[in-house]
Amino acid sequence: MDSEWAPPGIDVSKPHPARRYDYWLGGKDNFEADRESAELVAEAFPSVQFSALENRAFLRRVVTFLAAEAGIRQYLDIGTGLPTAGNVHEIAQDIAPDSRIVYVDNDPIVAVHARTLLNSAPEGKTAYLEADVREPQTILHHPDLLATLDLTRPVALMLVAVMHFIVDEEQPYELVRELCRALPSGSYLVMSHATSDHLTPEDIAESEEANKRSGIPFRLRSTAEFAPFFDGLEIEPPGIGSIMAWRPEGWRAHPRPEAVSMLGAVARIP
Repeated sequence: MDSEWAPPGIDVSKPHPARRYDYWLGGKDNFEADRESAELVAEAFPSVQFSALENRAFLRRVVTFLAAEAGIRQYLDIGTGLPTAGNVHEIAQDIAPDSRIVYVDNDPIVAVHARTLLNSAPEGKTAYLEADVREPQTILHHPDLLATLDLTRPVALMLVAVMHFIVDEEQPYELVRELCRALPSGSYLVMSHATSDHLTPEDIAESEEANKRSGIPFRLRSTAEFAPFFDGLEIEPPGIGSIMAWRPEGWRAHPRPEAVSMLGAVARIP
């Protein structure tokens, strides 16, 4: 996308996670700064594009489970990113047309494409909020969220490939707990997160340097650091592990987990 096409309020000189992710997924809604940032990360982690694709596949399998098996009809998808094939509402409403979905992102260009996200089945409803996961109460009390979701009934909180952008100083665990506390029993927390599990100390140092140069704060977390996000929750089988191992479909050959380096889990709020 050329800079002259940028909607008002978008600084195309600074990379953004949603647009960088769009680039890895083969989208066109990204700018030179996003592509440069993406390539810097790819220098340290060459399979990052494959990781992004596997993350979308994980999202699809999880929403299918939630809609078809867990009976969830409400979804709060924070950090949704730019629309691509297989958005949450498309998957959920294909199974249960009355599903309701609220999308949240802090990139103004996502708002430009919100009409795609808001293409709901007539039996259900969707809404889009321009907000940030760092401000949970702004999200939870937003009138458009309250007009779309009934927070007295179970909700699936989707934090897919989001919390690794929240560094330790921003209290990531408390942010997730604050969001979960607002949801009733029977709700679910869904997370995926980039991991350092498969990296050597040299790899980690190289990755940290690449992330600094990319212009987007990023925090890899080990399984031991990822697990506390689910403290007090009932983790669904197969538990915490590679996103590729979460209810894989068929016998499709996968690369080694280190080629994806993404942890994932789904947990029920008791």
